[in-house]
Amino acid sequence: MKLIACNPQVLLERARGALLGLAVGDALGAPAENMKPSEIRAKWGRIEGFVSEDPAGTDDTEYAIFSGLLLARHGSALTVSHVERAWHHWIADLDEGPFRGAGFSERGTLENLRRGLAAPISAQHRHAWSDGLAMRAAPFGVFAAGRPAEAARLVAIDGTVSHDGEGIYGGQAVAAGVAVAMAGGSPASVVSAALSVIPSDSWTARSLRRAVTAAPRGERAVRSAVVIGGYPWTDLAPEAVGLAFGAFAASGGDFASSVLTAVNMGRDADTTAAVAGALAGAMSGAAAIPTAWGSAIGPVRGSCLPSMRGYHVLDIADLLTPEYEAPR
Repeated sequence: MKLIACNPQVLLERARGALLGLAVGDALGAPAENMKPSEIRAKWGRIEGFVSEDPAGTDDTEYAIFSGLLLARHGSALTVSHVERAWHHWIADLDEGPFRGAGFSERGTLENLRRGLAAPISAQHRHAWSDGLAMRAAPFGVFAAGRPAEAARLVAIDGTVSHDGEGIYGGQAVAAGVAVAMAGGSPASVVSAALSVIPSDSWTARSLRRAVTAAPRGERAVRSAVVIGGYPWTDLAPEAVGLAFGAFAASGGDFASSVLTAVNMGRDADTTAAVAGALAGAMSGAAAIPTAWGSAIGPVRGSCLPSMRGYHVLDIADLLTPEYEAPR
C-alpha cells in the first residue's frame, strides 16, 4: 500500500492519535474490565466517559510504551535478542509495581526469563494466546505507516519472547490495521489489512471476520458473534481482537463511538478499547479524540512497569515519526 499521508505533520497527527487513542481507550475501559454488559449497566448505566475520578492507563499503556521505546531504538533492525534483553533490562531484572508484571502472559514470560529460559522457549507458558501482544502492537503500525506487512513482521519479533500462535496473530492484525489507518485507509481497508497478515483459517481471523460481519447490527451482535460463552478468562487474543475490530467497524471508525462500544461490551474492556482507540485514532488523528479525554492522560505512573514511569504516549508517538521536525 502506498503511503497516502506523506505530509510529515499529518503522519505525526495520526501517530499521536493512535497512541493517545490507545491510552484513552485503556483508561476508559479499565473500570469495566472483566465485567458483563449487564453488570456495567447495573453499575453505571451506559458508560459515556470516564467513570473514575482519577483515570489512568493500565499495563496496556505501559507495555505499549515499552515496545515503542524498543522500536524507536532499533527500528527495522529489531531482533528477538534486542527484545529479550529489553525484557530483562526494563522488567525481569527489576522490582515490579503493584500489577506485578500485568497479565497471565506477562507473568509466565517473566517467570521463564528469570529461570534462564530464552526466546522462543520463554513464550511456552499457559497463556501464549493472550491479548498481551495485541495491546502493545499499535507502535509497530505507527512506525511502519502504510506498510502493514512490515508492521506485522516487526510485532512478531517483539511477540516471540512472550507469545505464540494466536497470541502472535492478534498482535499482527492490530499492527497491520494501525499501519493502514496511519496511511489514510478506510475502515474496510484497515480490516482487510489485518486479515491479510494472518492465516485465514486461524481462530483470530475467523473471530475478526465474524465480528465485522456482525458489526452493522451493533455491539450486542458483535459480542454474541465473538465471545466464548462460559469461558472464564477474558484475555483471549482472538476474542479481544475480534471485539476491538468489531467495535471499530460498527462505529465506522468514529473515535468516541469505537472506544465506547468496546468499553460497554465488557470482557477485557481496557484492551479492546485500547485497540479500538488506536485504530480510530490512527485513522482520524489526535484531533478526533475529545479534548476532555485526551487531556486526562498524563505520563504513566509505572504501576505495572516502574521503569516506564514518567513517559507519555505522545512522546513515544514523536519518537516513532522522526522525519517530523517541529517548526523553528
